[in-house]
Amino acid sequence: MNFTFTEEQEELRRQVRRFLEDKSPMTEVRRLMETPEGYDKGVWEQMAGQLGLQALAIPEEYGGAGFSAVEQIVVLEEMGRVLLCAPYLSTVALAANALILSGDDAAKKEYLPGIASGEIIATLAYTEESGRWDLDGVTLEARGSGGSFTLDGTKMFVLDGNTADLVLVAARTGKGLSLFAVAGDAAGLEREQLSTMDTTRKQSRLRFSSTAARLVGEEGGAGSVLTGTLDRAAAAQAAEQVGGAQRCLDMAVEYAKTRIQFGRPIGSFQAIKHKCANMLMEVESARSAAYYAGWTLAEDSDEVPVAASLAKSYCSEAYFHTAAENIQVHGGIGFTWEHDAHLYFKRAKSSELYLGDPSYHRELLADRLGI
Repeated sequence: MNFTFTEEQEELRRQVRRFLEDKSPMTEVRRLMETPEGYDKGVWEQMAGQLGLQALAIPEEYGGAGFSAVEQIVVLEEMGRVLLCAPYLSTVALAANALILSGDDAAKKEYLPGIASGEIIATLAYTEESGRWDLDGVTLEARGSGGSFTLDGTKMFVLDGNTADLVLVAARTGKGLSLFAVAGDAAGLEREQLSTMDTTRKQSRLRFSSTAARLVGEEGGAGSVLTGTLDRAAAAQAAEQVGGAQRCLDMAVEYAKTRIQFGRPIGSFQAIKHKCANMLMEVESARSAAYYAGWTLAEDSDEVPVAASLAKSYCSEAYFHTAAENIQVHGGIGFTWEHDAHLYFKRAKSSELYLGDPSYHRELLADRLGI
């Protein structure tokens, strides 16, 4: 096991960081989070055309670059660092992985090239009113047979559901849990943007009323596909959380060095030293967990389910605690709207809950370990 990045991977990090620092400063994040779309179409196209980020981990036979989850982890960590407002997690970590794992060559050939080129924004509609992330939480019904199905029901907390061109929907037929593709502008699909605490990442309620859908993969065979997709998305989000947690630590340390109180920097006070030291320990531990999850994915290891839940659980708590401590180190200014600390705090909280909270993943981890 080697967690050392190659020179090519480090160069990828440098290029992505330069691009994101230029295209996603906090002024742009604040602008985009107030818009209905929540992202900049021009920047999205540049991400695909100039850097090939959407294509990074998609197989070459479907228009992708064919890189591994390790490169994906590098990119997501940098995106989390700047709170990038873009439908990347939904399109790449959720929808693209679901298509890749579906085993449906026709669907992969139809949709993956568009995702890789940045022409298609996609998402996965999984959770419902219960907010459950286990397979039993999926109750939406699909009726039909062969290539003709219709959907009836509601999906909740769908990332970028309002702007997605393609919605992959988890639903049940008489044969069991299945995956369906629905066009974003399909008749009978009603999309409503939800009011959320974290406005840097848009979520939607989708209502299906006799909405035409295309079966993706085998009818009744989507259980393993969805489980694998959620594991890969959990690992991806863990990497994003590490990037955000590192930025919170950097902000806190920088402020502790420059804020003068009682004639000396507040970083010289033991209480602040302890906070920063604990934050550093959590960030580095989270990084190890996220990198390990990325490595298991790249190696197609049997340990993916365990590593993904471990990373999601630990990185969620580390990010949230680091974001909260960053506010505490900043004192009064950290609580103001003008300061960026609250944006990371809100992203940390929403990320902690999305794909299942730490308690859910610890329970899932124990089950997978047979404890």
